[in-house]
Parts: sequence; C-alpha cells; structure tokens
Amino acid sequence: MESYDYIILGCGSFGSQVIMDLIQAGKKVIAVDKNPEKVEVLKDQEIEALIGDIEKDETLKKLNLKDADAVLVLTASDQTNLNVVKKIRSLAPEVLIVTRASSFKAREELEAAGADIVITPYDAMKTSLLNQLKRAENLRKLKKLKNVLKDCKRLAIFTHDNPDPDAISSAMALREIAKHFGVAADILYYGEIAHQQNRAMVNLLNVEMLKASEVDLSIYDKFALVDSSGVGVNNSIPEDITLSIIIDHHPAENVEAEYYDLRNDVGATATILTQYIQDLKIVPTRMLATALFFGIQTETEEFKKNTRTADFLAAAFLYPFVDNELIEKMEGPALSTETLDVIGTAIKNREIFSSFLISFAGFINDRDTLPQAADFLLKLEGISTVLVFGIMKDAVYISARNKDVRINIGEVLKKAFGDVGSAGGHAHAAGGKIPLGIFGDVTDKQTLAKLVTEAIKRRFLMAVGIEAE
Repeated sequence: MESYDYIILGCGSFGSQVIMDLIQAGKKVIAVDKNPEKVEVLKDQEIEALIGDIEKDETLKKLNLKDADAVLVLTASDQTNLNVVKKIRSLAPEVLIVTRASSFKAREELEAAGADIVITPYDAMKTSLLNQLKRAENLRKLKKLKNVLKDCKRLAIFTHDNPDPDAISSAMALREIAKHFGVAADILYYGEIAHQQNRAMVNLLNVEMLKASEVDLSIYDKFALVDSSGVGVNNSIPEDITLSIIIDHHPAENVEAEYYDLRNDVGATATILTQYIQDLKIVPTRMLATALFFGIQTETEEFKKNTRTADFLAAAFLYPFVDNELIEKMEGPALSTETLDVIGTAIKNREIFSSFLISFAGFINDRDTLPQAADFLLKLEGISTVLVFGIMKDAVYISARNKDVRINIGEVLKKAFGDVGSAGGHAHAAGGKIPLGIFGDVTDKQTLAKLVTEAIKRRFLMAVGIEAE
C-alpha cells in the first residue's frame, strides 16, 4: 500500500470530523472502519477509506504504518483503542500514535500501552472553553471600542513623537478598524520621521500621515493614541486634548480614556491591533499586513527581544498577506551621514563602568540616531548595558539597550530620570527625555555638554548601584 500522512482508525462522528480537518489542511489521509456504511459515506466524498476490523492483525498489516506521520485511533471504545494501540506498537515501534480516552484512568492505560498522545473530553473541552473565553473577552473589548466610536464622525489617531514602525502600523490598523465601524480617521504625529527605516516604511507603503502641528485639531470629534499611554508621555499632544482611545504595550499607570487597552504581555502594539483585525474578520490589505508585520518585527528586534506567543501568532496570521520584497527594502535602507556621525561621536565619547557603557552622542538633529548608536555599542565585547544620550533643541534625549537578564532597563531609566523628565520602556530597550531647563541658562555648548554628561552619568550609575568617580 502507498504511504499516507495520516491513517485514521475508527470513523465515527469524531473521527470523520478529524478526517475533514486534515484533508482541508492538505494532508493525505486514509480511513479504516468495519462499518460499510461509514466507509461508503467517506468514499462518496472522494475520501480514501477501507472496510476492515482494526482489532485484527491482518487489517493493520495491510496498512503502511511505518511510513505514516501518525496513526490516529479514534473509536468511542476505550478497550478497542487499547487493543489497537498495543497491536500498532508491536507492528510499528516508531510510529506516532494518537488516540482518545473517556477517562483519566483510560488515558493512563493507553499511555502505558504505547500511545504518544491521548485526548480526553476534559482536555478538549478545557482548551475549547479557554479559547472561547479569550475570544469573548476580545469581542467585548471591540464592542466597547465600537460604542466609543458610535457618535464619532471624524477621528484623529495620534502616535508618539517621531513615530517608529510599531506606532505607524498600529495607527494604520486603527484607522482601518474605524473605517470598518463607519468612521473616517487621520493619522497625526509630532516631531519628524527622520530614521531611515521609518522613512522607507512610510514612502514604500505610501502611508498617509499628517503633521499634527499643521492641522486644525478642532475638526475632530474624538482623539485616539497608539503606542503611548497618555498626553505628554513621549508625545507633544496639547494638554487640553482629551483622549477617548488609548492602545499601548508599554507598562503605565493612571491611564484615563473612555476606552483603553494596555498590555505588557505582548511585544508590540501592532500585535494588539492585529488581534483586533482578526477578531473583526477584517482581511488586511497587502500594505496593512506588511506594515503590521514589520512593526512587530522591528519592535521585537527580529522576534528576539520581549517576544511573546501572541506576537508569533499575530505574525503567522499576517504572513500570507505580507509583501516580502517590501520588507527587505524597509529592512536595509541607506545609512544617513548624520547617523554615521552620531555613532562615531558615541564611540569616541564612550565611558565603560564594568559591563555598563555610557556615551554622550553630541548635539543632534535626529533623536532616532540614538537607538541606532546604542544598538551598535551593545555589540562591543564585555558590554551588557548601553546608555546613549544627545542634546536636541531644548531637551536631552536618552536611549538605552540591555541584554543583562538581571536588569530591567526601563525601570532603571524611570528610577534615574523619572523625577526630572519622562523615561521608561521594557527590560531590553528604553528611552527618555529631560528638559534642558533643569540645567539653567547655560548657553556655552561645551559647558552644557559637560554638565549634562555628569548629571546623566551620576544618576544612571546610582540607579544601577555603581558609584561614579
């Protein structure tokens, strides 16, 4: 007999459903049952099936058991399943055997007889129930989101300042969801889209985004914020703006909005929005799927940092719709001269304290060059934690990277600079902003650079438990 991916023994209601699911998944299947009527029903659906008593050796020997990916013994009788498992194990010692049991006792007997996987009604019901509860929770959230948008005709979706791929793609997804609910929406941002990768994403995907400083905000009925947790939290949203919707994956406290979804069990805000797209049964366009996939990929640093199961599942859902050529183009844009200069300055000014590296990157024009410098310096031998900072206009911007599992760099930055500015992030990556006002009216750049460096260095080293010299 030819080889099959799966051999199904027992074609009752449960076995028949399993057969259908496997065939829909593109698997090559053959079924065996002693009931001629059940076999005929399967054959009528053009499914390969044989009549035979699966408890007899001659029936099992006709099947190519050894070459199958798995043999599924799915009759409703525990005793029949036990007898068949024993026979299969003697005929094909290495084949994977999956069977069903009506009780825990029967499961123990089947496992002792050589079954690799034993499914009980309790296991199936528990898995199904948990999945349904999770889906119900997500649908409840989406119903609340829909209610918030019910009376809204035009929605403004803010990102954090100088938006990155996670923020951009999340805003794109929320705009699509708003459209699904019959609401027109615009994506607004403050700052600049200066990072080469971010610019490449916006240009290649033709993302429509508006500079918030050039827009009359009074034209909007409601405001949303993605990848940030409130007005003034890594953004320049005016204090008199009331946010109706907040969606973020960073830890936060005292969040106020009609609707908010804050999760620290995912690695990207784009993951949350992808789940929304799934639950609403919205088929993502090629551009939206590519953006969300790229957002998750970059935020988790190629699925290596702070990545959770939900991120992988979201990426798997998106992947069939993704344009891989566009992903490749966005991954490798040309390095700007300014970025190269900032990295060079950061290398030159580096100071090392044990496994910690601190560096002043100078007076910068693009804050997005700092994380690139931090990523580069983290590759140095013996370095596990990097903090790079630079001065831009009226503030000091900080970027930190960490691979020491004992340290949560987001908490360290919050402890070090939270009282003089805004700071925070995750265990592996974090950032902050400190107004220059705390350094007085110093105008001489050299003096200002020295004051800032000493203050940043002292506060950071104290936060990690090292005394500065």
